[in-house]
Amino acid sequence: MTLPSRSLVLNAFIYPAGHHEAAWRYPQSEPHRVTDIRLYQEIARRAEAAKLDAIFFADAPVLDENIRYAARHRLEPITAITALAAVTERIGFIATASTTYYDPYNLARLFASADHISGGRVGWNIVTTSVDRAAANFGLEKHPVHGDRYRQAAEFVDVVTKLWDSWEDDALVVDPQSGLFAETDHIHPIEHKGEFYSVQGALNLPRSPQGRPVYVQAGSSDDGRAFAARHAEAIFTAHQSLESAQEFYADIKSRARGQGRNPDHVKILPGLSPFIASTEAEARALEDEFNALIQPEFSLQQLRRMIGVDLTGADLDAAVPRDAVDATRARAASSRHQLVLDVIDRENPTLRQLLHRLAGARGHKVIAGTPEQVADWIELWHLNGAADGFNIMPPYLKGGFDIFADEVVPILQRRGLFRLEYTGSTLRDHYGLPRPESLYSARRREKASA
Repeated sequence: MTLPSRSLVLNAFIYPAGHHEAAWRYPQSEPHRVTDIRLYQEIARRAEAAKLDAIFFADAPVLDENIRYAARHRLEPITAITALAAVTERIGFIATASTTYYDPYNLARLFASADHISGGRVGWNIVTTSVDRAAANFGLEKHPVHGDRYRQAAEFVDVVTKLWDSWEDDALVVDPQSGLFAETDHIHPIEHKGEFYSVQGALNLPRSPQGRPVYVQAGSSDDGRAFAARHAEAIFTAHQSLESAQEFYADIKSRARGQGRNPDHVKILPGLSPFIASTEAEARALEDEFNALIQPEFSLQQLRRMIGVDLTGADLDAAVPRDAVDATRARAASSRHQLVLDVIDRENPTLRQLLHRLAGARGHKVIAGTPEQVADWIELWHLNGAADGFNIMPPYLKGGFDIFADEVVPILQRRGLFRLEYTGSTLRDHYGLPRPESLYSARRREKASA
């Protein structure tokens, strides 16, 4: 095997209290600090010392209905990352924001501001929101259907891109001698009129240090894959097997190439939640300790959200009721739904075993082992066409992240798989992505050469 031309991408994916659904009950967890920005500042500084690419925050514009049994409240991520940027210098930050429940101009301004504040270290995780209940928080009678949300998202991204590009790079002159502050011919009203949006523009901020924040996407349905191939520069995904990850990797790279894009500029980043200890037996015992803390009522609600079947009252120690599950196959539109079906088909678990499999990271890969074994697994997927890197999902905070940074990252560095030092200052630099030219600068250049 030959090493890829670029080192691994490693993000820390931060979730309230940790990714295991019972993390808040673990004695070494810190659930009382979910809204304490100092916790995330500590993690950010530790991640930067380990030379990680970025810290990622998921989000949804609705309170999780399972708050009774798990830590599911959170800080608004765009606000939070500006506070983290103030105490770091190089590490990137990725915040989630919905195209269904944001306004394009406001979102463009928020992310552009964060990119200026951080010196070019910001990415936008583009989601359409899958939670139906969110609609009621925004005065809507119902949540848009899947296909409509992706059509709206495509136009939303188009509008935001135009807004971020509406100032050409040389628009800001600031020449006291001549009295010219800005070259207004290089600042463009976008004058967008489409199916969903009418936006005059221009943005009331100059172009950000990266040109545009990095575009990140997390959907793996067919609509999600098509959207990602056109827009995404990094894709967060969930896979349980090497073969599934390889299929997704090859498909996305092929689709990106079909869009006329360089496939190396689309980073595929599966989620990985590692339980790490000095021996494999100790790591598995740690995972078992977490699984013993789950609340079955919460776990069954999570399963119902994933596959749309209510198994409340079913025998946890009997096989998963196949009749009820099989009835959902025809409507398995989401990638997470299909992932659960694949686990059931492949492993034939009891219902309790299935709940344990999903408790660790909501369908993302969970492994238990020594630091060397975790590094081996990362290397295997990275060198065999399954991943450009990973979203590391600590089972609990902040110790679950510290042990990865302290024990696994140095192994990856010794193997030449991960950087020893940052070589750039922006998130695009870390990911090996080009700084895009403004759409309006490109048009000006094309017009001049015609």
